[in-house]
Amino acid sequence: MQIKDSIAATWAPQGNFHHIGFVVSSIDKTVKGMATSLDARWDGVIVHDPTQKVRVTFLESGNRGDPLFELIEPAAEDSPVHLAAERGGGVHHVCYLVDCLDAQLERCRSQRALLVRRSTPAAAFGGRRIAWVYTRNKLLIEYLER
Repeated sequence: MQIKDSIAATWAPQGNFHHIGFVVSSIDKTVKGMATSLDARWDGVIVHDPTQKVRVTFLESGNRGDPLFELIEPAAEDSPVHLAAERGGGVHHVCYLVDCLDAQLERCRSQRALLVRRSTPAAAFGGRRIAWVYTRNKLLIEYLER
């Protein structure tokens, strides 16, 4: 299956809440149990993103209005999620769709949020740009440009 056919490449929520990211030490060892627990569908696509040094896959709820559930596995020892995976993983971030990433990042700066990672094309989303922001409330948000 090609990336363009994956859930993440084609899925669009009814609102702007796109997905919840969850760190795991191994997608292969975790995905079937997570899909069963969430009563979700898995398309079998695992995407390696060398820029972010992770491998990711997405689970889709039977309810079209629900956000996706992303499993994130470190792909290198210097992956930003390596330590979290070693500590047992867990909820990592939430992701929202935005019409204009640059405008959203400007709004975040005006709220004194910390830009963690500048905008970059993401392998899992067909090259659409993403950026990471850490809010003053200690929430890690990924913004995905439509």
